[in-house]
Amino acid sequence: MGLVVARFCVSSPDRTGSLRKSQLIFSCLVYGALIQLESWVSFLKSRLHSCSYLLQVSLHPVPVSQNIYIYKRLYGLTRVVVNCNDRDMENNNQGWLLFVEILLLLNLPYSLAFGGNENKINTAVFLSPKFVLGPGSVQNRFYYNVDFPKGHIALKSFNVEVIDEAGNPVPLHETYLHHCAVARYFVRKGVEISEFDDHAKLNRSDYISGRNSGICQDKMVNQYFGIGSETRKTATYIPDPYGIEIGNPAEIPSGFEEKWMLNVHAIDTRGVEDKLGCTECRRDLFNVTIDGYGRPLRPEYKGGLLCCYNGTQCKLKQGFEGVRRTNYVRYTVKWVDMDSSVLPVKIYIFDITDAWKRTRNSTGINAEHQCRVEYDIEPCRATGLADDGCVDTRRISLDMPFGGYLIYGVGHEHAGGTGSALYREDGRVMCSSFPTYGEGEEPGNEAGYIVGMTTCYPRPGAIEISRGETLILEFNYSRITLHTGVMGLFYILVADQLPKPIHTLHTVNQIQDGITPIAILWAVVAMIGVVAVIAVAIHYRFKCGGGYGYEAIGT
Repeated sequence: MGLVVARFCVSSPDRTGSLRKSQLIFSCLVYGALIQLESWVSFLKSRLHSCSYLLQVSLHPVPVSQNIYIYKRLYGLTRVVVNCNDRDMENNNQGWLLFVEILLLLNLPYSLAFGGNENKINTAVFLSPKFVLGPGSVQNRFYYNVDFPKGHIALKSFNVEVIDEAGNPVPLHETYLHHCAVARYFVRKGVEISEFDDHAKLNRSDYISGRNSGICQDKMVNQYFGIGSETRKTATYIPDPYGIEIGNPAEIPSGFEEKWMLNVHAIDTRGVEDKLGCTECRRDLFNVTIDGYGRPLRPEYKGGLLCCYNGTQCKLKQGFEGVRRTNYVRYTVKWVDMDSSVLPVKIYIFDITDAWKRTRNSTGINAEHQCRVEYDIEPCRATGLADDGCVDTRRISLDMPFGGYLIYGVGHEHAGGTGSALYREDGRVMCSSFPTYGEGEEPGNEAGYIVGMTTCYPRPGAIEISRGETLILEFNYSRITLHTGVMGLFYILVADQLPKPIHTLHTVNQIQDGITPIAILWAVVAMIGVVAVIAVAIHYRFKCGGGYGYEAIGT
């Protein structure tokens, strides 16, 4: 990608416009000074030492001041290079280059300001074992000992998609990805577990689950990553300097080795009578009376996972015939080598169906959790109640058996979902996640399907969870029509500690146990810098013409 110099000019023929732009400039600077004054001081310090420097920064994926208009104008930049010398200082646009430069410095990624992980990010792409589906058929298998990165590493992201034999992405309206989950386990050395072994028949003396940190009961939602139809447009990247630690020799039981399992649940909906009904595993469309283990279904069970197990068939349109197709799940894993610069995070998954019970004198640590994973949504017309806006809202309170800092959060919903959130008891939102619905036919934009979920990346340290604290989980679904087997899972990553700042006023003050003359001096320098930039910006505003523009200087 080419390097560009941002030549950013603002002009206005009237005093009102000039005033608005001056106020906007001032607002940007004050906003940045408040949230990252320490970064300013570091910059100004280096600026005073020399007027010859090279600045090359990358824009953060989510700008701190993304709602400010000026930042929207600058968001397209990926690199900014500024050379400062005597001749350049005579350039009429130098003041604006300095202005742009400081705006970008305000938006440096948090990990840079706090000495984040500089390890090289490794990427590997793997394929699941192939699975062949005909119109209306179902695949729900557990593949053991699948390919996965090895060694003492920190996972950074995990993404999947269904592809055909030629490697082309398959749209959801042909093969619906109900879910794909990857889980860790430990197996005794010398014991072979086939890719296709039935997980219910594993010898427990040779197999130990390496589940996440909770909070559901054993054998329920124990995955490290789990995603469904939303996979193509849901961010899973874990920000620096954090990562999910795996392969730690101290955590692997003696005599065992770490392995990975992939659970793929896919439904071929080509030619089916009711696509939505098939993806929701409605009992009447699958015509089953027993579950995958041969147990009779309850009479009131309308649909869900117990109806669409491996090998079942959804009802086709009369006379429809179609070819069987070979599919794979292509999964991409990113990771870094684990070292002291990486801070590990723990995985917690909350379930809106959790009917947990607090034991005596417990704060959730000894609570008995009963996560049922799925539930049904009754339509408005069936209940005769429309005063709720035809929305099903469910809330539960959960006592936290852990403490730490929230780093990442995302919800998982099925079609009909309208959003989810995690609240404190006083009603403050900690993290919210909303679905994105497709509008077309192509993979990643299939109309009527959830193709993405928004995520939250709180600024590290901004949201702390206290051990024993009660949080509120909420999920919302539309009640316009019946929905069976829907889910309400909320996935969060929590860190025990924050990264240590490097070379900042905060650490200087901590060391000297109070405000020192040096700290005061740098604060004054920072304020002088603010005033100087405002003055230069206003001066050159009247010398710039032609509005906004960027000029390329090389590729």
